Amino acid sequence: MPVLVHLNGPPGVGKSTLSALHADRNPGTLNLDVDALHLLIGGWRDPRTDTWQAVWPLVHAMAATHLDGGHDVVLPQYHARLDEVAVLEDLARAHGAAFREVVLLADRGTTVARFDRRGRETADPWIRHHHGLLGPDRLGTMHDDLLALVRLLPDAVVVPSAEGAVEETYALLAAALRA
Repeated sequence: MPVLVHLNGPPGVGKSTLSALHADRNPGTLNLDVDALHLLIGGWRDPRTDTWQAVWPLVHAMAATHLDGGHDVVLPQYHARLDEVAVLEDLARAHGAAFREVVLLADRGTTVARFDRRGRETADPWIRHHHGLLGPDRLGTMHDDLLALVRLLPDAVVVPSAEGAVEETYALLAAALRA
């Protein structure tokens, strides 16, 4: 049975890095990194352009197609509302797949510092754009909102994300997915 893994967590905590590593180590797995899809929508650099409305139907269609083919999907994306996670779980079930909610977390201060540093040091245009839209103050609130969501999801697995410890964090993620 294929699996849809929602790798949740605040921006900058390592979701994209770990989802790419997971796909590399699990042939056939689709790394459905939503951030990459935004870059395919014209006008994404304009802060007044809402590319989410164009991206989400693509995410759902891509996930559905891959799951229907009997393959796993890992979706690295922050969600802090129960209804957003429920939509993903329903998508998995509608396409004969299991659903796993894995939340990648660091403490609030570390999360904000990592996000801020990443936004200042990267040349990646999407990360710089995203950093400019959110800012460190909003990120702290996002972290708190995610912690509140975790309390509502008894099946969610929290994986601690230590900065610079990619292999160690991946080992924790892989163990969580095997459980």
